[in-house]
Formats: sequence, structure tokens, C-alpha cells
Amino acid sequence: MSTLRFQALHDASNRKPIEFEESDRKSTIFGSNVFNQASMKQYLTSDAYKGVQDAMQHGKKIDRNLADYIAMGMKEWAISKGVTHYTHWFQPLTGTTAEKHDAFFETSYDGLESFEKFGGAQLVQQEPDASSFPNGGIRNTFEARGYTAWDPTSPAFIYGTTLCIPTVFISYTGEALDYKTPLLRALSAIDDAATEVCKYFDKNVKKVTATLGWEQEYFLIDRALANSRPDILMTGRTLLGHTSAKGQQLDDHYFGSIPTRALNYMRELEEECMLLGIPVKTRHNEVAPGQFELAPIFEETNLAVDHNSLLMDVMQKVAERHHFKVLFHEKPFKGVNGSGKHNNWSLATDTGINLLSPGKTPMSNLQFLSFFINTIKAVNDNEALLRTTIATASNDHRLGANEAPPAIISVFIGEQLTKVLDNLETVSDGKLSPEEKTDLKLNVVGKIPDVLLDNTDRNRTSPFAFTGNKWEFRAVGSSANCANAMTTLNAIVAKQLREFKVAVDALIENKNLKKDEAIFNVLREYIKESKNILFEGDGYSDEWEAEAVKRGLSNFKTTPTALKAKIDPKVIKLFGDLNIMNHVEVEARYEIELEEYTKKIQIEARVLGDIARNHIIPTAIRYQNTLIENVKGLKEIFGAEFENIAKEQIILIKKISKNIEGINRNVAEMIDQRKTANLIENQQEMAEMYCDKVKPYFDEIRNYCDKLELLVDDEIWPIAKYRELLFTR
Repeated sequence: MSTLRFQALHDASNRKPIEFEESDRKSTIFGSNVFNQASMKQYLTSDAYKGVQDAMQHGKKIDRNLADYIAMGMKEWAISKGVTHYTHWFQPLTGTTAEKHDAFFETSYDGLESFEKFGGAQLVQQEPDASSFPNGGIRNTFEARGYTAWDPTSPAFIYGTTLCIPTVFISYTGEALDYKTPLLRALSAIDDAATEVCKYFDKNVKKVTATLGWEQEYFLIDRALANSRPDILMTGRTLLGHTSAKGQQLDDHYFGSIPTRALNYMRELEEECMLLGIPVKTRHNEVAPGQFELAPIFEETNLAVDHNSLLMDVMQKVAERHHFKVLFHEKPFKGVNGSGKHNNWSLATDTGINLLSPGKTPMSNLQFLSFFINTIKAVNDNEALLRTTIATASNDHRLGANEAPPAIISVFIGEQLTKVLDNLETVSDGKLSPEEKTDLKLNVVGKIPDVLLDNTDRNRTSPFAFTGNKWEFRAVGSSANCANAMTTLNAIVAKQLREFKVAVDALIENKNLKKDEAIFNVLREYIKESKNILFEGDGYSDEWEAEAVKRGLSNFKTTPTALKAKIDPKVIKLFGDLNIMNHVEVEARYEIELEEYTKKIQIEARVLGDIARNHIIPTAIRYQNTLIENVKGLKEIFGAEFENIAKEQIILIKKISKNIEGINRNVAEMIDQRKTANLIENQQEMAEMYCDKVKPYFDEIRNYCDKLELLVDDEIWPIAKYRELLFTR
């Protein structure tokens, strides 16, 4: 094993940066491999083009006959670019993307002729085998049917020689088996609810679009070094390894000069993104050594989610060409920052207004306040549910660490906006006096744009923070599919906006209040009801944990406890009322996420036990034997004096034995606990058993292994060390 380690170090140290030159300006090549509007206009008939646009903008169904013309144009466009195959590209509940490639190739019934074929039937629907995808009890194993159906709101694209068609994935009985289907339903719900509220302020608004800008953090390590680590290959993180003497203490990596190899990787990655229409804009070093970030321009949420899922796949493929491995795990290295995927969310109207950005008039600012306060109320009422969307085995390692938000969901809005809400809280009940109206419009609502100009504070310990013209959900993990968090966030805000509309209308109709007065009255009550969720202080402090308990906020520190909120009757009703997911679909996701958690901990336990017993212990014994031979030699030479001369060697031999015993004992106990857990039939109880009884052994075993790393001769240590993984550029 040490031979593999040193060969990997040799290979990594002698890498030459892979040269890459951009083919053209980004603005020129952007979307070249996307069946976008320009391509549609060139390759589709006017009726086919109109059909796609109506589907994209208004959700209208595409006639099957029209689908044939669309498929014909799409095929001709793809073939003109060298494409040979097509696939329905979808996002099953595995957390990755899936695809099954079919050739544009058919033969005549007698086999004497061949031709390219791709019709409306192949475009609109396929039937991939669904038996091996997570289903959470929706279907039996022997019922293999699943269907992918074209999502025209997300344009087809070419990757390599394959035409990729974004699709939803559903079971034979119609339940969603993917991330996209519930997301599309949630986006429809927020559109309807937000549009109705917008009409208080602008009758011309006909559509509201939820937008998303994700920030993808990741680690780059040399592929050879990654291959020398069984834990990285099998789990995506290091299960053992002593921290490097130099880590991120000097803060010298953050925003520093990007290493040449990494920069060349980023340049090629950005070109691939431009061709695929992924509008990446920002790149920089992150806090930890070997950690980086890229971020795009905001997009419509469904498209942004597709682009992030596609990006993660493209990142790995480009990394192979540069001899890198990308680590998306939220905490791949102990002792340095982990990785998140901040989800920046906002709402935009078809009239070009960002609803979370104040305007130049009191009316536009009242509109801003309506959406701003309703979002706070939605998070306040559903904080436990929002916590479930970030609950994974890997994110559990990150939440609450010194670079990530705690497991307690709270909202940060800054000192200035807090004062605005305090002023609004004093609004009179019922009709407003002329003086109060003037004061509100001039001194409270009217000054919001000026307030936001100065409100530049950022609380890095806040899971959900307002950052000027958007909400930043900072607790989302780097390996996550954004759809999980975005489905829930849009759903809870849609529900809240519906309730807001009902409350305001009731005051107008029943209390004879004017529209502005009714809105102020309802917002005042929401501010009072949502105070518990607002927090401006240190989210890491013990004081906040105690305060959160007093406020009645949840503090689910582990995934199994957090996921229970997913099947709360109120949650099932919320998703059902909005037609986003029925109870079967909600319960299925709960089962799938519990099972995924259990399997990930189980795999990590097996890998850790294997490395500890089959790599670390034999190496320690080998070095111990060397020491024993040394002591024997000293005894032969010095006789009775050897005990003083060999004192340090003897102490070292004893220390090695103590750590070997600690590893063996804890691995054996961990295996026993795992066997006990595997007998449990209830998925919740099994997950809790793995969390509470199996996982705690990880730190114990690691502690003994890491001590041995400092004792054993570096020349025979079998796996790449932290200093090599993080600093070999």
C-alpha cells in the first residue's frame, strides 16, 4: 500500500498543467449546444415553435402530432452537430442524474435498409426500467415500469455525441419518482399564489417566476492520490487521517491566486458550461486548501436545478482530463472547512420586477415588504420542514461546524431591516390616520431602499439570510440536488401567500379597510407571529441553543431525528393542498432518505473497519517489529544497560500495542452494533440505531488510527496523508 502511496505522490508531483485555450468569446459560444430559441426558430416550423413556446411560458400541452414536427427539427439540429444518440435525461431520487442512450438508427422490417429515426413518441415519453431506482414503497420490485416524460420548459442539450432531453420520471401509477416533478408543481403553486398578491400592486402582472442562483463549493485533489485512499473512493471523504500541521490557519488560500492546474481545469469547465448554456460567472479559491467555488448568474429555478445537476456531472468528466478528482462531500477533510451549496432565491414578475428588491415608490416598497415578511412567516411556521430538506448523512458533518450554519433554522435580516419591522409592528389596528399613513409612506416604507444600501452585514452563522435582493439558504449541502430545498421553500411561501391574500381580502370586504390599510394590518400580525425565527447573533453559541429552546424552535442535530418532520400530518396536508405531492409521494421520500442515510453510514462503517484492520494495523505491526528487532539488537550489544538505552523504543512499542488494541476492540464492537441494527425492520429505528450506536465508533477508531500515523515510520504509512492530499498542487 505504501508503494501505491509513493507512486501516487510521484505522479501527482510531476503533473504538468493541461494546457487549454478558449475556442471563442463566452458570449459567442454560449448555448451553442442547446436547442434554444435561436435553434428552434431555425429548425422548427412556425406552428411547432409556437407550441414549444406556449408549453414553456404558459404550461400548455403539446399535441402529439405537433410533437412529431418538434422531434424532426430537434433531430436535424442534433445530427448537424454530429450527434448519434438521444437520451431522456432525468433526476431519480439517487441524488445523481440518469440516462439511457438510444441511437438515431432503425432498420426496415427486412433488415435491408437503415435510416435515422426520432419521432414525437420518442421525444415525449420513454419507458426506462424503474426497478433499480429508489421508490420508497411506491412500487414492487417486479413492477419495473417507470416513465420519463419530456419537460419542454428545460431545453434539450448536446453533451458529447448525445442529445439529452430533460424529463420527469414517474411510476406506472403516476407518482413522482424524481426531484423534478414535485419541483415543477411547487413552481406552479408559487406562480399562482404570488401572481394573485402582485395584482394588489400591478394589475399587469400575469406570471411570477421563482429564480435561483446556486454557489457550488468543491474540493480538487489529484486523482492518483484519491486512488490511494479507499475511503475517498468508496465514501467521498476521508474516514481517517491526522490533520496537517498547516491547514487553513493563515487564511492564505481564500480568494488567493488560483493554482495553475486548477485554473486550467476551471477554464475548460467554463467552456463546457458555456456550450451547455450554464451561465457560470464567478470562480475563486475557498477557505480550505484545495477548495474552490463557482457560481452562475440567476436563472429560473427549474432550469437552474437542471444546470447544477448537469454541472456536477460535467465537473467530474472534465476533472478526469486534468487528472483531478472532484469531491462534493460536505466534509471530506477533518479540521478544515466543508462545502456548501448556498441557494440564493428570489421571485421575479413577467414585467421585470424582482419582488424582493424595493423600488422608488412607497407602493413598490409595500410590495417588497409583503413578499419579504410573508417569506419570514413561511419559514417561521415551517422551520422543522425546511430543516428536513438539508438533512443527509454527509451534511450532518458540516452543519454547526465553524464554516456552516447550525442545525437550528433561523432568519437573519440585519439591524436596519429589523428596525423597519419594529416600526411596522406599531401600526394601528384597523383604519390608519392620515398622519400615520404619511409617516409610514415617507419615513418607514419610503426609506427602505436607503436602508438596504447600508444593510451589507452578513451573518455566516445564519441558515437563512436576506442579502439585499434575495434570500440565501446557506445550509444546503454541496452534494445536494437543489430541487429538494427549492420544492419545499417555494411550497411553504406559496401556502403563506395564499393565506395572506385571504386575510387581506377579508379585511377589505368585512372591515371596510382600504387595500393599503388591510395589507399593513396583516403584515403587522405576521411580524408579531414570526419574531421567534429572527436572530441576529452568533448561531454557534451555547446561548443561542438555549434561547432557541425557549422560542420553541427545533434543533435536529442528526438526519434521522430531522426527517420525522417530513411525515407530520401538517406537512402531508401542505403538499397535498398545493397538489405538489400526495401522501404516498411524501412518505416514499421519507423512507428513501432514511434508507439512504442508513446505507451511507453502513458503507462508511465497513470501509473504516477494512482500512483500520487490513491497512493500518498490519503497517503498525510491521513498524513495531522493526522496533522490537532494534531493542533485541541493543540488548545483545549493551546487555543489562539496554533498558535505559532502548527506553524510548520500548515506550513506542507499548503505545503502538495500545492503539492496535483500541482499533481492534472498537471495530469489533462496531460490527456487533451493526449486526444488531441490521435486524431491525423499522426503517426509522434502524437509522437511529446506526446514528446513535454505530456512527459514534467512527471517531473512536479514527482517533487510534490517527495516533498511529504520528508514531509509525512515514516510509511505510499506507495511505496518502492530509498534507499530501491538500497541498500537492
